[in-house]
Amino acid sequence: MKINTKYIWIGILFCLLALIRFYEKELFYDPYLVFFKNDYLYLDSPRREVAKLIAFTTLRYVINSVISIAILYLFFKDKSIVKFSLIVYAASYLILIILFLYFVLNPKQEDYYVFFNIRRFLIQPLILLLLLPAYYYQRLKV
Repeated sequence: MKINTKYIWIGILFCLLALIRFYEKELFYDPYLVFFKNDYLYLDSPRREVAKLIAFTTLRYVINSVISIAILYLFFKDKSIVKFSLIVYAASYLILIILFLYFVLNPKQEDYYVFFNIRRFLIQPLILLLLLPAYYYQRLKV
């Protein structure tokens, strides 16, 4: 693949991540979107459908993960990076979704900030922002 084509595809994939974020209210069920935009540290947890919330959060995580892994593959062209990234994303999902479910089922005002950050890792491609420079730095060292 020519270098220009590679960067065009990477740009398109980053635009897809941005579109997911821009249209999140229309695409995904998430009562916490409005909740965390307000002064949430002093509010009660919003009403929610737990199964629907978990399903849509999982869907969003999977979509973001697939796009992120495609970006990593296009950027580095290394299948071992993709394999390791799949393991990182799967392990992260298992840990984060268990914590997310705990905070959804046991909402306490003193835990809202921790819950906010766990939710952020599930619904935004933050893992990509950690892996991309890590792999790049590893390449520089080798």
